[in-house]
Amino acid sequence: MEKTDAVAALAALAQDNRLDVFRLLVQAGPNGMAAGAIAEALDLAPNTLTFHFDRLRMAGLATVRREGRSMIYAARFETMNALVGFLTENCCGGASCAPAAPATSARKRSKVPT
Repeated sequence: MEKTDAVAALAALAQDNRLDVFRLLVQAGPNGMAAGAIAEALDLAPNTLTFHFDRLRMAGLATVRREGRSMIYAARFETMNALVGFLTENCCGGASCAPAAPATSARKRSKVPT
């Protein structure tokens, strides 16, 4: 991943609602989720959600496809993994290390269902 792509992805995720949307898409897996279900799960207005989806798509973090009358959004796991790889490329000076487990208090603050 190029530095400019990493900056774009991080900028897209640097907003509460977009981060919640992306985390929900990651939880949904490769099949994605209908826009209406996302709006309901996160209690977001559809027009607001469209703006956030566009930002995530422009950063390469999400895709959209039409299924009948529904728009289905999905996380782009290859971009997410490339971003994590970019951020940890030189982790711990080459020593083997693993990220810390997420704090349970951080999950309680999030609107994303667990």
